[in-house]
Amino acid sequence: MPKLLVIDDEPNVRFSISQVFSQESVELFEAESAEEGLNMAVDESPDVILLDIRLGDPARSGLEVFQELRRGDPRCLVIFITGHGTAETAIEAMKLGAYDYLVKPLDAGRLREVVKQAFDISRLMHAPAAVEDSGRPAEQSERLIGSSSGMQTVCKQIGRVAPQNVNVLILGESGTGKELVARAVYHHSRRSQAPFLAINCAAIPESLLESELFGHERGAFTGAERRRVGKFEQSHGGTVFLDEVGDMAPGTQAKILRLLQEGTFERVGGSETLGADVRIVAATNQDLEAQIEAGKFRKDLYYRLRGVTIHLPPLRERRDDISELAHYFLFRFNRELGTTVQSISLAALELLQRHDWPGNVRELQSVMRETLIVSAGPTIIPEFLPAELRRDEVLELERPADPLPTPDSDAVSLTQLVDEALKEGTPRIYRLALDHVDRLLVSRALRHTGGNQAQAAEILGISRPTLRSKLRALNLSIQKSLTAETVR
Repeated sequence: MPKLLVIDDEPNVRFSISQVFSQESVELFEAESAEEGLNMAVDESPDVILLDIRLGDPARSGLEVFQELRRGDPRCLVIFITGHGTAETAIEAMKLGAYDYLVKPLDAGRLREVVKQAFDISRLMHAPAAVEDSGRPAEQSERLIGSSSGMQTVCKQIGRVAPQNVNVLILGESGTGKELVARAVYHHSRRSQAPFLAINCAAIPESLLESELFGHERGAFTGAERRRVGKFEQSHGGTVFLDEVGDMAPGTQAKILRLLQEGTFERVGGSETLGADVRIVAATNQDLEAQIEAGKFRKDLYYRLRGVTIHLPPLRERRDDISELAHYFLFRFNRELGTTVQSISLAALELLQRHDWPGNVRELQSVMRETLIVSAGPTIIPEFLPAELRRDEVLELERPADPLPTPDSDAVSLTQLVDEALKEGTPRIYRLALDHVDRLLVSRALRHTGGNQAQAAEILGISRPTLRSKLRALNLSIQKSLTAETVR
């Protein structure tokens, strides 16, 4: 649960903020003085801090408290609470690295929105994105999973490029994990103690994206009631992650090109030339070279962004990683959801590995979360997987197997079987009896339907994947050449 610290000397402000987050999954701490707030920041390590710029403390102003917080943790995310008369001071603080500021009286909706965004950024900066397999996943980390040759190449590229002060372009389909690669580059870079801010270029309207990146002056456009410091100015010395950079408008592309070439920019509606030392990690699922040919993306910007290019392979091209990913999500979601699923059956894993995963790792993650919620036992079996994974072609058993039993061999009575097992001291009689019943039912049902697995499964009242798993478990096979009348 994310932690929010409020440092404000006004009890009514602290009470109002606590009410806003009373129904949210947020652990809230309150401090009424600078000293108490600084101590609580050390003891509780909050993800985000709401700080009043006027604390009523003659010894320390809010700006001085902010500077002390930053000395303790350079990546500390602070949102200033300010009155109209102190907005300029808050803007100066943002230039030094504050995340944002809110003007009193506080708007509850805006407060929730800004704090949620700050929580997301804090997670990106503080939750490690590991690139090596370290066994069971750590509590507070997300990892690039996979030992396939494709993922080994990606991890080696991250290790080589992260310490270098060059821009990185990450290419890959949606859901392949481009954000994780960007975070891994950041966490292993020399800028890892400076800010890391992410922005989705496709999720913000074209008219607002330039303002988000470069900031704006008061009155620059309708609704610009105050000066805003943009992401590049806030991230001075750090890293900016531009997700879905292929969706960026030509005007914004030109300003980013200038920033990369000269290290300078201007706020929207402003004439002052500002500087920013930032490293850009960009990502896209589009073919930028095709975009260049179509006149939608600048060639010169493309070459500036691709200091080093990292290609993330789709999941269908690294099927060897599916089992490892599925088990990683199993352990992770057990913690998050409070479930106690312990394993994944071989039949379920086979279905997972056969699926093409058009949504890549993000789709697999969603499937595993849904599966754990609906699972009714300690093991994930095919019946617990979403229906679309079970709509596949008839399974052909490729390994050698025993033929289906003949009527004589499967007619041995259950009583006789149990009596002989007891007489000989055979262990696990219960499992032996169940296997005998399964073999009898499956073989007779298939013989009755002429080998039609769909009809046999319907007669038995089980799903086709379950029927197939029983065929494997019992070492039974239906020969490829069987006809509607012949089963052997």
